[in-house]
Amino acid sequence: MAAFTSGEIRAIVFDLDGTLYVCDRFAAEIHDASAAYIAGLMGISQDEATHLMAATRARLTEASGTVQTISAVCVELGGDVQELHNFFVYNLRPETYLVRDERVITLLGDLAKQIPLYIYTNNNRVLTTRIITYLGLDRALRATFTIDDTWRAKPDEEMVKKIVAEIGLPPNNVLFVGDRYDVDLRVPEQLGCPVYLSQSLEQLLRLKELLTPSFPADKPAVPADQQAARS
Repeated sequence: MAAFTSGEIRAIVFDLDGTLYVCDRFAAEIHDASAAYIAGLMGISQDEATHLMAATRARLTEASGTVQTISAVCVELGGDVQELHNFFVYNLRPETYLVRDERVITLLGDLAKQIPLYIYTNNNRVLTTRIITYLGLDRALRATFTIDDTWRAKPDEEMVKKIVAEIGLPPNNVLFVGDRYDVDLRVPEQLGCPVYLSQSLEQLLRLKELLTPSFPADKPAVPADQQAARS
């Protein structure tokens, strides 16, 4: 994974879960809800479903050579991605676990003054909206791209191409930030986008330091067509 040149960055696409916030308890709740969905689908206990999903993920990862997502595991076991996310919407309560961090709010607010910010997540739109609103990040974001745009989970080359096209910049100007290289960053990097692996709050906050040289105070780096659309 090559280092990016800060002067080339004109937009940032963030992953959400594990990137803009890190919460092990909520991550565990997502896994438990996935196991509950599979248990109901297959008529087995949740413990059996948990072990089956772990074994399936290991098998798929070994076969593909890349880390597999919950969505991929569920589909392999006969589940449906849309049904899984409907189950999430009705059973997950992110507000119970998440804690607003003013440092992240400030980071995104400062970045958003200079360049457009986006989210591309394997989460669904309902939960994504609840999470970013609860965390106080919604005002900093230009747009969000979620799994229910296509019902195809990351990594998805066609969706990354669509996102870059909608942003309206060359790939080398669009930075992708995520906590899982295989899931969030490998495809964007292969398509020519710079990438940044962020697996902790400290790494996320360092983005401002890394990008500051590319942000002249009097010239916000917003694509010309988007500037015209806002005027």
